[in-house]
Amino acid sequence: MKKYLIRFCVLAMAILIVVGNVDGQTKRRTVKKRAPAKKTNVSKNQAAAGADVTPKDTVKPAPPVMADIKMDTLRKSLRNDAIIERNLVKDRTPLPYMYIREDDAVYRQRVWEEIDVHEKMNLPFVYKAKEDNGDQRLIYILLQAIKSGQLTAFDANIDDRFTTPITFQQIASRMVPAPHTVQIPDMTKDPDGSKGIMKDTTIAEEFNPDLVERYQIKEEWVFDKQSSTLQVRILGIAPELSRLNPDGSVLGVLPIFWIYYPDARPLLARYEAYNGKNFGARMSWEELFESRMFSARIIKSTIDNPGDSYISLYIKDPILRLLEGDKIKEKIFNYEQDLWSY
Repeated sequence: MKKYLIRFCVLAMAILIVVGNVDGQTKRRTVKKRAPAKKTNVSKNQAAAGADVTPKDTVKPAPPVMADIKMDTLRKSLRNDAIIERNLVKDRTPLPYMYIREDDAVYRQRVWEEIDVHEKMNLPFVYKAKEDNGDQRLIYILLQAIKSGQLTAFDANIDDRFTTPITFQQIASRMVPAPHTVQIPDMTKDPDGSKGIMKDTTIAEEFNPDLVERYQIKEEWVFDKQSSTLQVRILGIAPELSRLNPDGSVLGVLPIFWIYYPDARPLLARYEAYNGKNFGARMSWEELFESRMFSARIIKSTIDNPGDSYISLYIKDPILRLLEGDKIKEKIFNYEQDLWSY
């Protein structure tokens, strides 16, 4: 009996030892090793001198606020907003230009003109009504077409030869002032303003279309000997934005972007221009430009201008600049008249 009891005790102790070894191995396998601490490149001399060894914040700052031009959502009338069915505008297409051979263009002059929207004849440029195709001002028509990809804009800061395309976002950054921070009274901590506590606030301005007060037009006058006619062809249109000083005075007027006019003709043919004399006899924007139904003054030309300079650079008096522009028109007109004999 004693032999069996001794064997049973030995067997039980052996089982306990085996179970203990297995449990210890499993615990060693599940223990995670700690990652070694990163060493900081701080010398002993810096630590002894009491240098600031606090780790720097590596969080990236928030991206700057991107400028944007808010375009109105097109809201079409759910009923006929006229007493007639107006379908001609949808089907309008510009007439193709008459082909001019290079050999027949015996006389060519390039002219840059500026349209002031405040003149009485240029009121269509400031017509603020909204119709089925959106805001009727020319600047909104061009911006909407650029944003949708129908037109390509070119950088006016590079040149006026349509060499460098520009994106809608770049145009927005030039036409909308960047957000800036100003200090205002903190009414929460200082309700009555006696303590003079101020706080920072960010002002984000919006695009003001009324600052687009001028448009620059680049065109060529060509005499075609085949048809014996003097013709004018518009090459480009550039809206000009007024830059203001902090006191509200005008600092200067600069073109923002160029639009190649032959590319814009099909688009402008589908937008009607304002007619203050007869709302029913409205022409398209393309017809307005082709019929020269606007008032403009010459600011630059290729006539006797080897320095390729604007008139304002060599004539400071504004009245004399207007007279110089009229003289350029007269020279172009006289070339055609001098070809005829009576």
